[in-house]
Amino acid sequence: MSEKQPQWGLTQPISTTEPTKQELALNEALLAELKSQNNFEAPEETKKRTSVIGHLKKVTQAFVRHVGQHKGLNRNVVDSAGGNVFTFGSYRLGVYGPGSDIDTLIVAPKHVTREDFFEHFPVLLERMSPSGAIEKLTPVPDAHVPIMKLEYTGVDIDLIFARLAVSTIPPDLKLTENNLLRGLSETDIMSINGTRVTDEILQLIPQPKTFRHALRAIKLWAQRRAVYANVLGFPGGVAWAMMVARICQLYPKACGSIIVLRFFHLIADWPWPRPILLKPIEDLPLNHRIWNPQVYPSDGRHLMPIITPAYPSMCATHNISRSTKKVIMREINRAKDVAQDIFAGKRGWKDLFEKHTFFTHEYKYYLNINAASRTKEAQQIWSGLVQSKVRKLILAIESSDAGIAFVQPFTKGFDRVHRCKTDEEIEMVKQGILDFQASDVQTETTDQASDIKQSMAAEGEGDIHMPTAENGKPAHETDQQGISTIYTTTFYVGIELEKDRKSLDISMPVNDFKWQCTEWPQYNANLNSIRIVHTRNYDLPDDVFEAGEAKPSRAKKTKQAKPNETSAAKKRTQREAGLEVRESILSSNLLLYCNCKGVISRSSGLI
Repeated sequence: MSEKQPQWGLTQPISTTEPTKQELALNEALLAELKSQNNFEAPEETKKRTSVIGHLKKVTQAFVRHVGQHKGLNRNVVDSAGGNVFTFGSYRLGVYGPGSDIDTLIVAPKHVTREDFFEHFPVLLERMSPSGAIEKLTPVPDAHVPIMKLEYTGVDIDLIFARLAVSTIPPDLKLTENNLLRGLSETDIMSINGTRVTDEILQLIPQPKTFRHALRAIKLWAQRRAVYANVLGFPGGVAWAMMVARICQLYPKACGSIIVLRFFHLIADWPWPRPILLKPIEDLPLNHRIWNPQVYPSDGRHLMPIITPAYPSMCATHNISRSTKKVIMREINRAKDVAQDIFAGKRGWKDLFEKHTFFTHEYKYYLNINAASRTKEAQQIWSGLVQSKVRKLILAIESSDAGIAFVQPFTKGFDRVHRCKTDEEIEMVKQGILDFQASDVQTETTDQASDIKQSMAAEGEGDIHMPTAENGKPAHETDQQGISTIYTTTFYVGIELEKDRKSLDISMPVNDFKWQCTEWPQYNANLNSIRIVHTRNYDLPDDVFEAGEAKPSRAKKTKQAKPNETSAAKKRTQREAGLEVRESILSSNLLLYCNCKGVISRSSGLI
């Protein structure tokens, strides 16, 4: 009688077959390709990370003792209070690469508050660190999950804090214990949730090494194909990790190459909206909401639900819309075909990781969402606020009868700096014209800039305050020559029209989107601006293309018969259609550009 195979997850495995020599060879080829793509960190850099985490643990314990002494607690209580550091995200999962930050959680006993953390921890960290070790420290205490961004000896660290309702934090504390959630605030629960989820994932997979190899490949593929951004309606890191973990459960003895192949096959045919679960959902008497479409109608509207395994279980993909689901499935089906060719010996792993074609081939028409501010500090927050609303614009366009098959937001914004002499030039910059872009400052994507305040605002994290001058009025960056510096961030949205559609009207969703942005309580028209601009693919700026990429060119027009008077009478003028007109001075000639604020009409030649 054969021995019963262990079950990982909710169902029996699909296959428990050991990998073949060919599959192992393909796995070695996959690892070689990942290394050639600079996906692994050098051992000395990993050693540095370990050293930094060890130092943070010492500082944390000193911080907890310091707060206890400051509050006059009994010496025995102070000495036994403890304190610990936990990690989560890509570092905890073991899939970090060069330059990745470390998501870090500081856990303290009940006598230490979050206010204590922001007041005392930076002081003790500086006191206990070598001179110059702290290269950058940015506290964001007003975020929904308060955070401190730290650059320490070249290692980027995101520090968050949680206070448990206990007197002592022992060194062997396991945050996966559900009784630790009793008496915690909502902020503390959200703070420890990241560690609890990543720890649960690692406990629910049969082979951690195989999981990590496969997840590295899937993450790299998703980033290269521009389907990795939770804020904009794509799966984020934890969602891709849970999908890979589920495939590992179904093929518990497979190597990484097989997990990658099976991933694309199974996810391509997954019967959405059936959720992906790594374990049964727990419902504990702790009065926290868990994902349950039978109780909460909004949960039933999730299109691709992927549910976190730690209590309280939540949907990690609630941001996915009809449009972004189409894009995700299009890319997964493409990857499935490529993976089949790889296993057939027709292609290599490098082909799987080919860069997206969002700007080069995918679309003819784009919306440019231009967020601008008069100071860098204000732009960091304003651009994040605008980015947090882009998904709502996508949903509004989907719900309108606009003649659009789907829309795809690009996963990164483009930060630019401009210098203007006149108010007219400033207005032109706000509308997306790059004639006055500073030549000594390179365009950066929001990922490259990696600004913590921008990221927190983009994730809708609380009410991050806009910086002001000492007199309470917004500061403007203007030099002695009267040249003003303007900071812009542009988010691009690709538009796919329905087949044979002759016109479309997106005036209502666009105007509603602008209203949502400008109704933000801290919006100031003298400091911030938002413009929505329509662009053809051949008019996209050069800096969205990488070296070697071919920019789309304008097709030569063929002569057509002039429309008769009847059809001409049906055309709408730009202003009747709700179009903004932007002006650009090139070679002393005034040129007019039509931008999509409302109607785009093929018959009128606007697109």
